[in-house]
Amino acid sequence: MGDTAAAPGLEPWARDLLRCPVTGATLVEGTGPDGQAELVSTDPDNPLAYPVRDGIPVLLADEARPVTAR
Repeated sequence: MGDTAAAPGLEPWARDLLRCPVTGATLVEGTGPDGQAELVSTDPDNPLAYPVRDGIPVLLADEARPVTAR
């Protein structure tokens, strides 16, 4: 079960503190190819997306997926 909002219950100021654990880039809300919420790194050279499960961002390098150009 996944939420469609990236991080419901997570205060905006707290989400703004989160960074990509691999590149240190800021993260923005997004939707993955499966329609599930995710946080996407803004790094132009190595954009990665992290899943949000039950409203909790999973910021583990092993859980990240590369973002491909659409």
